[in-house]
Amino acid sequence: MSEAPLPTAAELARANEELRYQLEEAHDLIHAIRTGAVDALAVQGTEGPRIFTLQGADQGYRTLIEQMNEGALLLSEDATVLYCNACLAGLLECDLSEVMGSAFETFVPLAFQEYWAGLLLKGWEGKSKGELPLQTRSGALVPFSVSMNVLSFNETPTLAVIVTDLSARREITAIRAQVAEQNALLDRTNAELKREEAARLAGERAAAEASRMLEGISQIAWTVSPTGANTYRNRRWYDYIGQAPGEGPGIGRAWRERLHPDDAAATLARWDESLRTGAPYEVECRLRDGAGGYRWMLGRAQPSRNEQGEIVQWIGTYTDIHEHKLALERIDQGQRELRDNNDQLTRVNVDLDNFIYTASHDLKAPISNIEGLLDALLAELPPEASQHEPVQPILALMHDSVNRFKRTIEQLTDVSKLQKEHGLPTEPVDLAAVVRNVRLDLEPLIQSSGAQLEVDVDAAPNVMFSEKNLRSVVFNLLSNALKYRAPDRVPQVRLRARPEGDAVVLEVQDNGLGLDAANKQKLFGMFQRFHDHVEGSGIGLYMVKKMVENAGGRITVKSELGQGSTFLVYFSR
Repeated sequence: MSEAPLPTAAELARANEELRYQLEEAHDLIHAIRTGAVDALAVQGTEGPRIFTLQGADQGYRTLIEQMNEGALLLSEDATVLYCNACLAGLLECDLSEVMGSAFETFVPLAFQEYWAGLLLKGWEGKSKGELPLQTRSGALVPFSVSMNVLSFNETPTLAVIVTDLSARREITAIRAQVAEQNALLDRTNAELKREEAARLAGERAAAEASRMLEGISQIAWTVSPTGANTYRNRRWYDYIGQAPGEGPGIGRAWRERLHPDDAAATLARWDESLRTGAPYEVECRLRDGAGGYRWMLGRAQPSRNEQGEIVQWIGTYTDIHEHKLALERIDQGQRELRDNNDQLTRVNVDLDNFIYTASHDLKAPISNIEGLLDALLAELPPEASQHEPVQPILALMHDSVNRFKRTIEQLTDVSKLQKEHGLPTEPVDLAAVVRNVRLDLEPLIQSSGAQLEVDVDAAPNVMFSEKNLRSVVFNLLSNALKYRAPDRVPQVRLRARPEGDAVVLEVQDNGLGLDAANKQKLFGMFQRFHDHVEGSGIGLYMVKKMVENAGGRITVKSELGQGSTFLVYFSR
Protein backbone atom coordinates (compact mmCIF):
# COMPACT_ATOMS: atom_id res chain seq x y z
CA MET A 1 0.00 0.00 0.00
CA SER A 2 1.32 3.28 -1.03
CA GLU A 3 1.52 6.22 1.38
CA ALA A 4 -0.54 9.43 0.77
CA PRO A 5 1.37 12.42 -0.28
CA LEU A 6 2.10 15.03 2.41
CA PRO A 7 0.21 18.41 2.19
CA THR A 8 2.06 21.29 1.01
CA ALA A 9 2.83 24.31 3.13
CA ALA A 10 0.20 26.38 1.34
CA GLU A 11 -2.47 23.77 2.02
CA LEU A 12 -1.49 23.62 5.68
CA ALA A 13 -1.73 27.43 5.98
CA ARG A 14 -5.19 27.45 4.33
CA ALA A 15 -6.46 24.68 6.66
CA ASN A 16 -5.09 26.50 9.66
CA GLU A 17 -6.96 29.71 8.63
CA GLU A 18 -10.30 27.82 8.32
CA LEU A 19 -9.87 26.27 11.74
CA ARG A 20 -9.13 29.68 13.25
CA TYR A 21 -12.35 31.12 11.64
CA GLN A 22 -14.48 28.26 13.00
CA LEU A 23 -12.97 28.80 16.45
CA GLU A 24 -13.87 32.50 16.39
CA GLU A 25 -17.50 31.69 15.38
CA ALA A 26 -17.78 29.22 18.23
CA HIS A 27 -16.32 31.77 20.63
CA ASP A 28 -18.82 34.46 19.47
CA LEU A 29 -21.74 32.01 19.81
CA ILE A 30 -20.73 31.06 23.33
CA HIS A 31 -20.42 34.77 24.25
CA ALA A 32 -23.89 35.50 22.81
CA ILE A 33 -25.38 32.61 24.73
CA ARG A 34 -23.68 33.75 27.95
CA THR A 35 -24.86 37.35 27.60
CA GLY A 36 -28.46 36.38 26.75
CA ALA A 37 -28.29 37.76 23.22
CA VAL A 38 -29.47 34.40 21.84
CA ASP A 39 -32.80 32.97 22.98
CA ALA A 40 -32.70 29.86 20.74
CA LEU A 41 -30.53 27.89 18.38
CA ALA A 42 -31.52 26.52 14.94
CA VAL A 43 -29.80 23.13 14.30
CA GLN A 44 -29.95 21.49 10.86
CA GLY A 45 -31.01 17.89 11.13
CA THR A 46 -32.06 15.09 8.79
CA GLU A 47 -35.65 16.29 9.05
CA GLY A 48 -34.76 19.92 8.57
CA PRO A 49 -33.80 22.69 10.97
CA ARG A 50 -34.79 22.27 14.67
CA ILE A 51 -35.17 25.18 17.14
CA PHE A 52 -33.65 24.75 20.60
CA THR A 53 -34.55 27.51 23.14
CA LEU A 54 -32.01 28.51 25.74
CA GLN A 55 -32.89 29.13 29.41
CA GLY A 56 -31.07 32.41 30.18
CA ALA A 57 -30.40 34.20 33.49
CA ASP A 58 -33.52 36.42 33.02
CA GLN A 59 -35.88 33.49 32.64
CA GLY A 60 -36.91 33.68 36.28
CA TYR A 61 -37.78 37.37 35.92
CA ARG A 62 -39.91 36.65 32.85
CA THR A 63 -41.78 33.90 34.72
CA LEU A 64 -42.34 36.29 37.63
CA ILE A 65 -43.80 38.98 35.35
CA GLU A 66 -46.09 36.48 33.64
CA GLN A 67 -47.43 35.14 36.92
CA MET A 68 -47.79 38.42 38.87
CA ASN A 69 -51.27 39.83 39.69
CA GLU A 70 -50.50 43.24 38.26
CA GLY A 71 -50.44 44.09 34.62
CA ALA A 72 -47.03 44.76 33.04
CA LEU A 73 -46.12 46.16 29.62
CA LEU A 74 -43.28 47.75 27.70
CA LEU A 75 -43.96 50.81 25.55
CA SER A 76 -41.92 52.17 22.73
CA GLU A 77 -41.26 55.85 22.31
CA ASP A 78 -44.49 56.21 20.25
CA ALA A 79 -46.46 54.41 23.02
CA THR A 80 -46.77 51.16 21.06
CA VAL A 81 -47.09 48.07 23.26
CA LEU A 82 -43.91 46.03 22.70
CA TYR A 83 -44.79 43.52 25.39
CA CYS A 84 -47.53 42.86 27.95
CA ASN A 85 -48.19 40.03 30.33
CA ALA A 86 -51.30 37.85 30.46
CA CYS A 87 -52.61 39.62 33.60
CA LEU A 88 -52.90 42.94 31.77
CA ALA A 89 -54.67 41.31 28.83
CA GLY A 90 -57.08 39.72 31.27
CA LEU A 91 -57.76 43.02 33.06
CA LEU A 92 -58.56 44.62 29.69
CA GLU A 93 -60.66 41.57 28.68
CA CYS A 94 -58.47 41.13 25.52
CA ASP A 95 -56.15 38.53 24.00
CA LEU A 96 -52.41 39.08 24.16
CA SER A 97 -52.29 39.46 20.40
CA GLU A 98 -54.85 42.31 20.61
CA VAL A 99 -52.77 44.25 23.11
CA MET A 100 -49.21 43.70 21.84
CA GLY A 101 -48.40 45.86 18.87
CA SER A 102 -51.35 48.21 19.56
CA ALA A 103 -51.28 51.84 20.67
CA PHE A 104 -52.02 51.76 24.40
CA GLU A 105 -53.87 55.09 24.29
CA THR A 106 -56.76 53.21 22.62
CA PHE A 107 -57.58 51.84 26.09
CA VAL A 108 -57.52 55.34 27.68
CA PRO A 109 -60.92 57.18 27.80
CA LEU A 110 -61.07 60.41 25.82
CA ALA A 111 -61.51 62.50 28.96
CA PHE A 112 -58.19 61.18 30.33
CA GLN A 113 -56.08 61.40 27.14
CA GLU A 114 -54.41 64.62 28.24
CA TYR A 115 -53.72 63.25 31.69
CA TRP A 116 -52.26 60.05 30.12
CA ALA A 117 -50.02 62.11 27.85
CA GLY A 118 -48.71 63.96 30.90
CA LEU A 119 -47.93 60.71 32.71
CA LEU A 120 -46.06 59.43 29.64
CA LEU A 121 -44.03 62.62 29.39
CA LYS A 122 -43.01 62.43 33.05
CA GLY A 123 -42.32 58.69 32.71
CA TRP A 124 -39.87 59.19 29.82
CA GLU A 125 -38.18 61.91 31.89
CA GLY A 126 -37.57 59.51 34.75
CA LYS A 127 -40.37 58.03 36.85
CA SER A 128 -44.12 58.68 37.01
CA LYS A 129 -47.18 57.54 38.97
CA GLY A 130 -50.86 58.22 38.63
CA GLU A 131 -54.42 56.88 38.68
CA LEU A 132 -56.88 56.75 35.76
CA PRO A 133 -59.61 54.51 34.38
CA LEU A 134 -58.97 52.16 31.41
CA GLN A 135 -61.65 50.98 29.04
CA THR A 136 -62.08 47.21 28.63
CA ARG A 137 -63.32 45.43 25.53
CA SER A 138 -66.87 45.50 26.95
CA GLY A 139 -66.66 49.28 27.36
CA ALA A 140 -66.52 49.22 31.15
CA LEU A 141 -64.23 51.74 32.87
CA VAL A 142 -62.02 50.14 35.49
CA PRO A 143 -59.88 52.29 37.86
CA PHE A 144 -56.17 51.55 37.69
CA SER A 145 -52.96 52.79 39.25
CA VAL A 146 -49.99 53.08 36.86
CA SER A 147 -46.30 53.29 37.66
CA MET A 148 -43.73 54.03 34.94
CA ASN A 149 -39.96 53.73 34.68
CA VAL A 150 -37.49 53.87 31.77
CA LEU A 151 -35.56 50.64 30.95
CA SER A 152 -32.96 49.87 28.23
CA PHE A 153 -33.01 46.67 26.10
CA ASN A 154 -30.06 46.17 23.75
CA GLU A 155 -29.31 49.85 24.13
CA THR A 156 -32.92 50.63 23.08
CA PRO A 157 -34.91 52.70 25.63
CA THR A 158 -38.37 51.39 26.56
CA LEU A 159 -40.96 52.53 29.11
CA ALA A 160 -41.85 49.83 31.62
CA VAL A 161 -45.37 50.23 33.03
CA ILE A 162 -46.94 48.38 35.98
CA VAL A 163 -50.77 48.52 36.00
CA THR A 164 -52.65 47.76 39.26
CA ASP A 165 -56.41 47.23 39.48
CA LEU A 166 -57.88 49.58 42.14
CA SER A 167 -61.34 48.02 42.17
CA ALA A 168 -60.46 45.35 44.67
CA ARG A 169 -58.49 47.85 46.72
CA ARG A 170 -61.49 50.20 46.88
CA GLU A 171 -63.76 47.32 47.81
CA ILE A 172 -61.32 46.44 50.57
CA THR A 173 -61.23 50.09 51.62
CA ALA A 174 -65.03 50.18 51.73
CA ILE A 175 -65.10 46.97 53.75
CA ARG A 176 -62.47 48.34 56.07
CA ALA A 177 -64.47 51.57 56.46
CA GLN A 178 -67.60 49.54 57.22
CA VAL A 179 -65.69 47.45 59.73
CA ALA A 180 -64.23 50.60 61.27
CA GLU A 181 -67.71 52.10 61.48
CA GLN A 182 -69.05 48.97 63.14
CA ASN A 183 -66.10 48.97 65.54
CA ALA A 184 -66.70 52.65 66.30
CA LEU A 185 -70.37 51.89 66.92
CA LEU A 186 -69.39 49.08 69.25
CA ASP A 187 -66.93 51.36 71.00
CA ARG A 188 -69.60 54.03 71.42
CA THR A 189 -72.08 51.46 72.68
CA ASN A 190 -69.54 50.11 75.15
CA ALA A 191 -68.64 53.62 76.23
CA GLU A 192 -72.31 54.45 76.68
CA LEU A 193 -72.83 51.32 78.73
CA LYS A 194 -69.81 52.22 80.83
CA ARG A 195 -71.12 55.77 81.29
CA GLU A 196 -74.55 54.46 82.25
CA GLU A 197 -72.97 52.09 84.71
CA ALA A 198 -70.78 54.86 86.06
CA ALA A 199 -73.79 57.17 86.25
CA ARG A 200 -75.75 54.51 88.08
CA LEU A 201 -72.95 53.97 90.55
CA ALA A 202 -72.47 57.72 90.90
CA GLY A 203 -76.21 58.11 91.42
CA GLU A 204 -76.17 55.49 94.12
CA ARG A 205 -73.17 57.11 95.77
CA ALA A 206 -74.79 60.53 95.41
CA ALA A 207 -78.03 59.24 96.89
CA ALA A 208 -76.17 57.73 99.81
CA GLU A 209 -74.14 60.91 100.26
CA ALA A 210 -77.27 63.05 99.94
CA SER A 211 -79.02 60.98 102.58
CA ARG A 212 -76.03 61.32 104.86
CA MET A 213 -75.88 65.07 104.28
CA LEU A 214 -79.63 65.55 104.63
CA GLU A 215 -79.51 63.72 107.95
CA GLY A 216 -76.80 66.11 109.12
CA ILE A 217 -78.54 69.43 108.39
CA SER A 218 -80.65 71.31 110.90
CA GLN A 219 -83.64 71.71 108.56
CA ILE A 220 -86.38 69.23 107.79
CA ALA A 221 -85.33 67.53 104.53
CA TRP A 222 -87.26 65.31 102.15
CA THR A 223 -87.25 63.86 98.65
CA VAL A 224 -90.11 62.85 96.37
CA SER A 225 -90.44 61.20 92.97
CA PRO A 226 -91.13 63.22 89.81
CA THR A 227 -94.85 62.66 90.43
CA GLY A 228 -94.67 63.87 94.04
CA ALA A 229 -94.64 60.51 95.86
CA ASN A 230 -92.55 60.61 99.04
CA THR A 231 -89.24 58.71 98.89
CA TYR A 232 -87.34 60.02 101.93
CA ARG A 233 -87.73 62.12 105.11
CA ASN A 234 -84.86 62.90 107.45
CA ARG A 235 -84.93 62.51 111.20
CA ARG A 236 -85.77 66.18 111.79
CA TRP A 237 -89.26 65.64 110.33
CA TYR A 238 -90.05 62.80 112.67
CA ASP A 239 -88.72 64.80 115.62
CA TYR A 240 -91.00 67.68 114.59
CA ILE A 241 -94.17 65.56 114.33
CA GLY A 242 -93.27 63.56 117.43
CA GLN A 243 -93.30 60.14 115.74
CA ALA A 244 -90.72 57.51 114.95
CA PRO A 245 -90.27 56.34 111.33
CA GLY A 246 -93.03 53.85 110.52
CA GLU A 247 -94.97 54.70 113.69
CA GLY A 248 -98.69 55.43 113.39
CA PRO A 249 -100.76 55.69 110.21
CA GLY A 250 -98.92 56.86 107.10
CA ILE A 251 -101.42 59.61 106.43
CA GLY A 252 -100.42 61.29 109.70
CA ARG A 253 -96.82 61.57 108.54
CA ALA A 254 -97.69 63.42 105.28
CA TRP A 255 -96.98 67.16 105.27
CA ARG A 256 -100.17 67.84 103.33
CA GLU A 257 -102.23 66.66 106.27
CA ARG A 258 -100.38 68.98 108.65
CA LEU A 259 -100.91 72.25 106.77
CA HIS A 260 -102.77 75.05 108.53
CA PRO A 261 -106.29 75.30 107.05
CA ASP A 262 -105.68 78.93 106.07
CA ASP A 263 -102.50 78.01 104.17
CA ALA A 264 -103.49 74.67 102.60
CA ALA A 265 -105.10 75.85 99.37
CA ALA A 266 -102.35 78.27 98.31
CA THR A 267 -99.52 75.92 99.37
CA LEU A 268 -100.90 72.88 97.52
CA ALA A 269 -101.62 74.97 94.40
CA ARG A 270 -98.03 76.21 94.39
CA TRP A 271 -96.69 72.65 94.81
CA ASP A 272 -98.91 71.29 92.00
CA GLU A 273 -97.66 74.06 89.70
CA SER A 274 -94.03 73.14 90.43
CA LEU A 275 -94.70 69.46 89.72
CA ARG A 276 -96.40 70.40 86.44
CA THR A 277 -93.84 72.95 85.19
CA GLY A 278 -90.61 71.87 86.89
CA ALA A 279 -90.20 75.35 88.40
CA PRO A 280 -88.48 75.63 91.82
CA TYR A 281 -90.87 75.44 94.77
CA GLU A 282 -90.88 78.07 97.51
CA VAL A 283 -93.66 78.87 99.96
CA GLU A 284 -94.23 80.09 103.51
CA CYS A 285 -96.81 78.06 105.42
CA ARG A 286 -97.69 76.79 108.88
CA LEU A 287 -97.25 73.10 109.78
CA ARG A 288 -98.69 71.34 112.81
CA ASP A 289 -96.10 69.88 115.17
CA GLY A 290 -96.39 66.87 117.47
CA ALA A 291 -97.93 68.95 120.25
CA GLY A 292 -100.71 70.23 117.98
CA GLY A 293 -99.32 73.75 117.60
CA TYR A 294 -98.51 75.45 114.31
CA ARG A 295 -95.18 76.96 113.41
CA TRP A 296 -94.21 79.01 110.34
CA MET A 297 -92.00 77.14 107.87
CA LEU A 298 -90.17 78.21 104.72
CA GLY A 299 -90.60 75.37 102.23
CA ARG A 300 -88.21 75.08 99.30
CA ALA A 301 -87.59 72.35 96.70
CA GLN A 302 -85.46 72.00 93.59
CA PRO A 303 -85.79 69.40 90.82
CA SER A 304 -82.83 67.03 90.30
CA ARG A 305 -82.32 66.23 86.61
CA ASN A 306 -80.33 63.64 84.66
CA GLU A 307 -78.08 64.33 81.67
CA GLN A 308 -81.11 64.37 79.37
CA GLY A 309 -82.73 67.11 81.45
CA GLU A 310 -85.43 64.82 82.85
CA ILE A 311 -86.52 65.25 86.46
CA VAL A 312 -85.50 62.18 88.47
CA GLN A 313 -86.51 63.47 91.89
CA TRP A 314 -87.30 66.56 93.96
CA ILE A 315 -85.12 67.55 96.94
CA GLY A 316 -86.73 69.87 99.45
CA THR A 317 -86.38 71.39 102.91
CA TYR A 318 -88.57 73.05 105.52
CA THR A 319 -86.84 75.75 107.57
CA ASP A 320 -88.39 76.95 110.83
CA ILE A 321 -88.96 80.72 110.45
CA HIS A 322 -91.54 81.06 113.21
CA GLU A 323 -89.56 83.51 115.35
CA HIS A 324 -88.49 85.44 112.25
CA LYS A 325 -92.10 85.64 111.11
CA LEU A 326 -93.25 86.89 114.52
CA ALA A 327 -90.43 89.46 114.49
CA LEU A 328 -91.55 90.65 111.06
CA GLU A 329 -95.10 90.96 112.34
CA ARG A 330 -93.81 93.04 115.26
CA ILE A 331 -91.81 95.17 112.83
CA ASP A 332 -94.88 95.62 110.65
CA GLN A 333 -96.88 96.62 113.68
CA GLY A 334 -94.15 99.06 114.72
CA GLN A 335 -94.03 100.52 111.21
CA ARG A 336 -97.80 100.98 111.26
CA GLU A 337 -97.54 102.73 114.60
CA LEU A 338 -94.65 104.81 113.26
CA ARG A 339 -96.71 105.82 110.23
CA ASP A 340 -99.57 106.74 112.51
CA ASN A 341 -97.22 108.78 114.70
CA ASN A 342 -95.72 110.45 111.63
CA ASP A 343 -99.18 111.32 110.40
CA GLN A 344 -100.01 112.73 113.80
CA LEU A 345 -96.76 114.73 113.91
CA THR A 346 -97.44 116.01 110.42
CA ARG A 347 -100.84 117.22 111.58
CA VAL A 348 -99.23 118.77 114.68
CA ASN A 349 -96.63 120.51 112.50
CA VAL A 350 -99.34 121.83 110.25
CA ASP A 351 -101.27 123.05 113.26
CA LEU A 352 -98.08 124.57 114.70
CA ASP A 353 -97.32 126.34 111.42
CA ASN A 354 -100.86 127.66 111.35
CA PHE A 355 -100.56 128.75 114.98
CA ILE A 356 -97.24 130.52 114.39
CA TYR A 357 -98.58 132.23 111.31
CA THR A 358 -101.80 133.24 113.10
CA ALA A 359 -99.97 134.34 116.27
CA SER A 360 -97.40 136.38 114.40
CA HIS A 361 -100.07 137.94 112.23
CA ASP A 362 -102.55 138.64 115.07
CA LEU A 363 -99.87 139.96 117.46
CA LYS A 364 -98.49 142.49 115.02
CA ALA A 365 -101.52 144.79 115.37
CA PRO A 366 -101.51 144.97 119.22
CA ILE A 367 -97.75 145.54 119.30
CA SER A 368 -98.09 148.26 116.71
CA ASN A 369 -100.86 149.82 118.81
CA ILE A 370 -98.70 149.68 121.95
CA GLU A 371 -95.81 151.24 120.05
CA GLY A 372 -98.12 153.95 118.78
CA LEU A 373 -99.48 154.65 122.28
CA LEU A 374 -95.91 154.96 123.60
CA ASP A 375 -95.08 157.45 120.87
CA ALA A 376 -98.28 159.38 121.69
CA LEU A 377 -97.42 159.33 125.41
CA LEU A 378 -93.96 160.72 124.69
CA ALA A 379 -95.51 163.49 122.63
CA GLU A 380 -97.85 164.44 125.53
CA LEU A 381 -95.21 164.38 128.27
CA PRO A 382 -93.18 167.52 128.93
CA PRO A 383 -89.63 167.14 127.70
CA GLU A 384 -88.17 167.60 131.18
CA ALA A 385 -90.41 164.79 132.53
CA SER A 386 -89.61 162.26 129.80
CA GLN A 387 -85.86 162.70 130.13
CA HIS A 388 -85.53 162.33 133.90
CA GLU A 389 -86.09 159.82 136.62
CA PRO A 390 -88.26 157.77 136.97
CA VAL A 391 -90.12 158.23 133.65
CA GLN A 392 -87.14 157.94 131.25
CA PRO A 393 -85.95 154.46 132.42
CA ILE A 394 -89.51 153.12 132.37
CA LEU A 395 -90.10 154.42 128.85
CA ALA A 396 -86.75 152.91 127.70
CA LEU A 397 -87.73 149.51 129.15
CA MET A 398 -91.11 149.69 127.46
CA HIS A 399 -89.52 150.55 124.07
CA ASP A 400 -87.00 147.73 124.50
CA SER A 401 -89.76 145.24 125.32
CA VAL A 402 -91.75 146.31 122.28
CA ASN A 403 -88.69 145.90 120.02
CA ARG A 404 -87.91 142.45 121.42
CA PHE A 405 -91.52 141.43 120.91
CA LYS A 406 -91.40 142.60 117.30
CA ARG A 407 -88.16 140.70 116.65
CA THR A 408 -89.65 137.56 118.19
CA ILE A 409 -92.69 137.84 115.90
CA GLU A 410 -90.40 138.30 112.89
CA GLN A 411 -88.34 135.27 113.91
CA LEU A 412 -91.48 133.18 114.39
CA THR A 413 -92.48 134.16 110.87
CA ASP A 414 -89.04 133.09 109.59
CA VAL A 415 -89.36 129.74 111.38
CA SER A 416 -92.76 129.20 109.80
CA LYS A 417 -91.34 129.89 106.37
CA LEU A 418 -88.37 127.63 107.06
CA GLN A 419 -90.65 124.68 107.81
CA LYS A 420 -91.94 124.85 104.22
CA GLU A 421 -88.56 125.08 102.46
CA HIS A 422 -88.10 121.34 101.82
CA GLY A 423 -86.88 120.55 98.32
CA LEU A 424 -85.93 124.08 97.34
CA PRO A 425 -83.70 124.16 94.23
CA THR A 426 -79.97 124.49 94.86
CA GLU A 427 -77.24 125.98 92.73
CA PRO A 428 -73.46 126.36 92.90
CA VAL A 429 -72.74 129.29 95.21
CA ASP A 430 -69.41 131.09 95.44
CA LEU A 431 -68.52 130.46 99.07
CA ALA A 432 -65.64 132.97 99.12
CA ALA A 433 -67.91 135.77 97.89
CA VAL A 434 -70.52 134.97 100.56
CA VAL A 435 -67.85 134.99 103.29
CA ARG A 436 -66.51 138.36 102.08
CA ASN A 437 -70.00 139.94 102.22
CA VAL A 438 -70.67 138.56 105.71
CA ARG A 439 -67.25 139.78 106.85
CA LEU A 440 -68.14 143.30 105.73
CA ASP A 441 -71.36 143.16 107.77
CA LEU A 442 -69.44 141.96 110.84
CA GLU A 443 -66.48 144.29 110.40
CA PRO A 444 -67.54 146.63 113.28
CA LEU A 445 -67.75 143.65 115.65
CA ILE A 446 -64.41 142.31 114.40
CA GLN A 447 -62.76 145.69 114.95
CA SER A 448 -64.24 146.23 118.39
CA SER A 449 -63.28 142.76 119.63
CA GLY A 450 -59.83 142.74 118.00
CA ALA A 451 -60.64 139.30 116.56
CA GLN A 452 -58.37 137.50 114.10
CA LEU A 453 -60.39 135.87 111.30
CA GLU A 454 -58.67 133.31 109.05
CA VAL A 455 -60.48 132.14 105.90
CA ASP A 456 -59.42 129.23 103.65
CA VAL A 457 -62.00 127.96 101.14
CA ASP A 458 -59.73 127.26 98.14
CA ALA A 459 -60.22 123.48 98.45
CA ALA A 460 -64.01 123.85 97.98
CA PRO A 461 -64.80 127.21 96.39
CA ASN A 462 -68.41 126.30 95.46
CA VAL A 463 -71.27 124.90 97.54
CA MET A 464 -74.58 123.47 96.24
CA PHE A 465 -77.04 125.47 98.33
CA SER A 466 -79.41 128.40 98.34
CA GLU A 467 -77.35 131.61 98.31
CA LYS A 468 -79.71 133.37 100.73
CA ASN A 469 -79.62 130.47 103.18
CA LEU A 470 -75.84 130.01 102.85
CA ARG A 471 -75.39 133.65 103.85
CA SER A 472 -77.56 133.06 106.94
CA VAL A 473 -75.52 129.95 107.90
CA VAL A 474 -72.18 131.75 107.58
CA PHE A 475 -73.48 134.88 109.33
CA ASN A 476 -74.87 132.96 112.32
CA LEU A 477 -71.74 130.85 112.82
CA LEU A 478 -69.29 133.76 112.51
CA SER A 479 -71.34 136.17 114.61
CA ASN A 480 -71.74 133.57 117.39
CA ALA A 481 -67.96 132.92 117.33
CA LEU A 482 -67.39 136.66 117.84
CA LYS A 483 -70.17 137.31 120.35
CA TYR A 484 -69.40 134.36 122.63
CA ARG A 485 -65.68 135.12 122.85
CA ALA A 486 -63.60 134.58 125.98
CA PRO A 487 -62.86 137.88 127.76
CA ASP A 488 -59.30 136.90 128.72
CA ARG A 489 -57.87 136.22 125.25
CA VAL A 490 -57.87 137.58 121.71
CA PRO A 491 -60.64 135.94 119.67
CA GLN A 492 -59.27 133.65 116.94
CA VAL A 493 -61.79 132.39 114.38
CA ARG A 494 -60.91 130.03 111.49
CA LEU A 495 -63.30 129.34 108.62
CA ARG A 496 -62.27 126.53 106.26
CA ALA A 497 -63.95 124.42 103.57
CA ARG A 498 -62.89 121.05 102.12
CA PRO A 499 -64.39 118.17 100.12
CA GLU A 500 -65.04 115.01 102.11
CA GLY A 501 -66.60 111.99 100.40
CA ASP A 502 -69.87 113.04 98.79
CA ALA A 503 -70.09 116.27 100.78
CA VAL A 504 -68.43 119.66 101.19
CA VAL A 505 -67.57 120.43 104.83
CA LEU A 506 -67.67 124.02 106.15
CA GLU A 507 -65.73 124.27 109.41
CA VAL A 508 -65.93 127.27 111.78
CA GLN A 509 -63.58 127.04 114.78
CA ASP A 510 -63.18 129.53 117.65
CA ASN A 511 -61.37 129.80 120.99
CA GLY A 512 -64.36 131.25 122.81
CA LEU A 513 -66.37 130.28 125.88
CA GLY A 514 -67.29 126.77 124.73
CA LEU A 515 -70.04 124.52 126.08
CA ASP A 516 -70.26 121.59 128.44
CA ALA A 517 -71.60 118.19 127.34
CA ALA A 518 -75.09 118.77 128.76
CA ASN A 519 -75.63 122.02 126.87
CA LYS A 520 -74.35 120.58 123.56
CA GLN A 521 -77.43 118.35 123.38
CA LYS A 522 -79.73 121.41 123.60
CA LEU A 523 -77.68 123.73 121.42
CA PHE A 524 -79.83 123.48 118.28
CA GLY A 525 -83.19 123.74 120.06
CA MET A 526 -85.53 126.67 119.59
CA PHE A 527 -85.10 129.58 122.02
CA GLN A 528 -82.06 127.94 123.68
CA ARG A 529 -79.60 130.42 125.23
CA PHE A 530 -76.68 129.54 127.53
CA HIS A 531 -74.98 132.95 128.01
CA ASP A 532 -77.15 135.85 129.21
CA HIS A 533 -74.47 138.54 128.91
CA VAL A 534 -74.95 138.60 125.11
CA GLU A 535 -78.15 139.77 123.44
CA GLY A 536 -79.90 137.11 121.34
CA SER A 537 -83.16 135.29 120.63
CA GLY A 538 -81.99 131.67 120.81
CA ILE A 539 -83.31 130.58 117.42
CA GLY A 540 -80.27 131.31 115.19
CA LEU A 541 -78.68 127.85 115.39
CA TYR A 542 -82.11 126.23 115.24
CA MET A 543 -82.71 127.94 111.91
CA VAL A 544 -79.20 127.04 110.66
CA LYS A 545 -79.85 123.36 111.43
CA LYS A 546 -83.23 123.46 109.69
CA MET A 547 -81.84 125.14 106.56
CA VAL A 548 -79.00 122.61 106.28
CA GLU A 549 -81.21 119.56 106.90
CA ASN A 550 -83.86 120.80 104.47
CA ALA A 551 -81.16 120.71 101.76
CA GLY A 552 -80.09 117.15 102.67
CA GLY A 553 -77.10 118.10 104.82
CA ARG A 554 -76.28 118.01 108.53
CA ILE A 555 -74.48 120.05 111.21
CA THR A 556 -72.42 118.85 114.18
CA VAL A 557 -70.52 120.59 116.95
CA LYS A 558 -67.40 119.83 119.00
CA SER A 559 -67.09 122.00 122.07
CA GLU A 560 -65.22 122.09 125.36
CA LEU A 561 -66.10 124.48 128.13
CA GLY A 562 -63.52 127.22 128.42
CA GLN A 563 -61.62 126.10 125.27
CA GLY A 564 -63.87 126.92 122.33
CA SER A 565 -66.17 125.31 119.77
CA THR A 566 -65.95 123.87 116.26
CA PHE A 567 -69.03 123.70 114.03
CA LEU A 568 -68.99 121.30 111.04
CA VAL A 569 -71.62 121.83 108.33
CA TYR A 570 -71.93 119.05 105.69
CA PHE A 571 -73.42 120.22 102.38
CA SER A 572 -74.46 117.57 99.83
CA ARG A 573 -72.59 117.84 96.54
